[in-house]
Amino acid sequence: MQSSTNNTTSGNPVFPGWYADPEGAVFNKRYWIYPTYSAPYNEQVFFDAFSSPDLITWTKHSRILDTSNVPWAKRAVWAPAIIEKEGKYYLFFGANDIQNNQEYGGIGVAVSNKPEGPFKDYLGKPLISQFHNGAQPIDQFVFKDKDGQYYMIYGGWRHCNIAKLKNDFSSFIPFEDGTTFKEITPKGYVEGPFMFMKEGKYYFMWSEGGWTGPDYSVAYAIADTPMGPFERIGKILQQDPKVATGAGHHSVIHVPKKDKWFIVYHRRPLGETAANHRVTCIDEMHFDDKGLIKPITITSGGVAPQPIK
Repeated sequence: MQSSTNNTTSGNPVFPGWYADPEGAVFNKRYWIYPTYSAPYNEQVFFDAFSSPDLITWTKHSRILDTSNVPWAKRAVWAPAIIEKEGKYYLFFGANDIQNNQEYGGIGVAVSNKPEGPFKDYLGKPLISQFHNGAQPIDQFVFKDKDGQYYMIYGGWRHCNIAKLKNDFSSFIPFEDGTTFKEITPKGYVEGPFMFMKEGKYYFMWSEGGWTGPDYSVAYAIADTPMGPFERIGKILQQDPKVATGAGHHSVIHVPKKDKWFIVYHRRPLGETAANHRVTCIDEMHFDDKGLIKPITITSGGVAPQPIK
């Protein structure tokens, strides 16, 4: 158990250790964060998770998934995404950092009966093992639309695809034109896609810049469908040289039954230059009267307590 240094705010980072690419979620009246364990690729072979009743006090759940339970994954598991469906928890992840279609790896999925795991490989093989439309098969996000259809939105190397997941998450359903992977890449996109709905609009967010550098950042677009088209509106998360650098690869938590929104992201503490020295932070996200996201102020203090009613 790790508590913040005072009980009035979470503090940033919200828990100790080098962790990046955080996926925020709410399960069973608790907040959850599923991050990348930020280490050299040959050591980055497991996931930890963290849970909290209020965004202030976090409990660590160690090694919820280990590559020893995923026979095809050998190295570099990262950027998990999670969704609950019919009492089961599905954890999607990238593995092996494949660079071409001759290497084996890509996006996998593991399953558990509990949000804290342990998770076991679901398919015995990657869900996506090839490059489509130039997108490296990494950085997947799973989005449930208002009609119940689940989509996977993913991609590195400056290309982003969307695909319709089958109901059991075992493969994909082609679109009406026969294609399976449709490119929806907005201007400036690099990696780290995320989508949420608010007041009938689809907010699509992504990371820009290089993940090892100070200029890593988050931008967004808004559309009327999950397919877009997505016209870039602007950056809403970036470094503050007085606080931290490299603020990016995020997710969003919406507090149940409240108009409260939080961005969960990683950043690099001042003075740190090592690529993997990244920490997980939370700050509040606000909208203007037109529904646009206001630029986010990154803080050292973090956020106030938000118990789930």
